[in-house]
Amino acid sequence: MKLEPFGNSAALSLGVELELQLVNTHDYDLAPYAQDMLRLMAARKLPGSVVPEMTSSMIEISTDVCTSTTQVLDELTQLRDALVACADKLNIAVVGGGTHPFQQWHERRIYDKPRFRELSELYGYLSKQFTIFGQHVHVGCPDANTALVTLHRLSRYIPHFIALSASSPYVQGQDTAFDSARLNSVFAFPLSGRAPFALTWDAFEAYYDKMTRTGVVKSMKDFYWDIRPKPEYGTIEIRVFDTPLTVERAAALAAYVQSLAAWCMADEPFMPADDDYLVYTYNRFQACRFGLDAVYVDPATGEHLPLREHIRQTMDHIAPHARGLGAEPGLALLRTEVEQDRNDARWLRERQGEERLLAEVIRQAAGRFRGQPA
Repeated sequence: MKLEPFGNSAALSLGVELELQLVNTHDYDLAPYAQDMLRLMAARKLPGSVVPEMTSSMIEISTDVCTSTTQVLDELTQLRDALVACADKLNIAVVGGGTHPFQQWHERRIYDKPRFRELSELYGYLSKQFTIFGQHVHVGCPDANTALVTLHRLSRYIPHFIALSASSPYVQGQDTAFDSARLNSVFAFPLSGRAPFALTWDAFEAYYDKMTRTGVVKSMKDFYWDIRPKPEYGTIEIRVFDTPLTVERAAALAAYVQSLAAWCMADEPFMPADDDYLVYTYNRFQACRFGLDAVYVDPATGEHLPLREHIRQTMDHIAPHARGLGAEPGLALLRTEVEQDRNDARWLRERQGEERLLAEVIRQAAGRFRGQPA
């Protein structure tokens, strides 16, 4: 299949997708209620969309194309409130977080949709293990070449995105010692990881043509890269975020992406180089494993510094753009949590330390998603 032309979009426009957990209210394990939720949600007039995901205990909500993070938060809040109301009718709950802490992958059911059945046949048990939950952020780019250069500039900040959103410390009842264990499941797929180093659309098209000729790739959907171009939307899509526990944090993460992209496009702070990727996997691992306590290796200088310090420095650089975009409240929320050394993984561990029962942790996380005080 030929690569479609890069579409038109307003620079720095946003679209946000959230994959969410559906759990019962008896033991707070995952519950296969996606079809029922979709039926109830379809009766409501809402922004964006609500669609199924790989397994039947998951659901994905998406905003429309948004011009500001205020609009992102407004639309996510409307979708959240509708989800909660529909879940109440079904006596289930909706929860954020990158993994369900104690679900067993072999109990999952593949959602009955042709693409999901095809993926299940191809990937076997990995498809059910893909019952993990992420936030994707699309940011609009004025043209294809700007999109690719911005993609590779933003790749330096993948550890920021991972640490700030990390919410998957538990897998199958065990503390993994990772803040984001979710991304270990993504890495099992053969076309995951980093995008190829191409700074022009012509070069990217040549790469895409080579890949399609091998028969391994049929469309852009086959690439599970951390950041990928989405030519049909005229955006780049960042895919490494764990789903946060609240829509407020999801909107704050979108504010960070928008402000960072504005800085990259307007100030052109550096030109990306292929050698940036020499430390990419190491930095990515550090952020998954240690969250805000990670070490960050600067790809340009080789300097080692605390990741939280690199995040603070970056927030200072992008602050003027955040002000211009009205994204300051989102950055302020994230900065406060960096200063307090808190992310959602820390919250989940603290709750488990007090309760000693992961089902109770999920019950409280469902309350947080509803908008109840922490």
